[in-house]
Amino acid sequence: MAITFDDFLKVEVRAGKIISVEDYPEAKKPSYKIKIDFGREIGLKQSIAQITKLYKKEELLGKQVMGVVNFPPKQIGKFMSEVLTLGVADKDGNVVLMKPEREVPLGGRMF
Repeated sequence: MAITFDDFLKVEVRAGKIISVEDYPEAKKPSYKIKIDFGREIGLKQSIAQITKLYKKEELLGKQVMGVVNFPPKQIGKFMSEVLTLGVADKDGNVVLMKPEREVPLGGRMF
């Protein structure tokens, strides 16, 4: 299904920095609860990420990632996920996070 460029612009994909990571044992699949700083305009957002196979909690701290910040919040178990953290599955189905190639300003928008 084709979309227009105006449709694409409705999705706000922004750069953020992971500032906290916790296990989320209540999830059906192994997951982390992460808090991401998207800068002054957007602020802090929380998310659930099924990235435990490839990432240790301590290596995620301070990592820049990309996320969709204008989807409505989604209840996942007892947790309210406010942003969709973006990734791509590798050949084994493990999620590899999407991130800027270089450091970018927090809240920077993908074009």
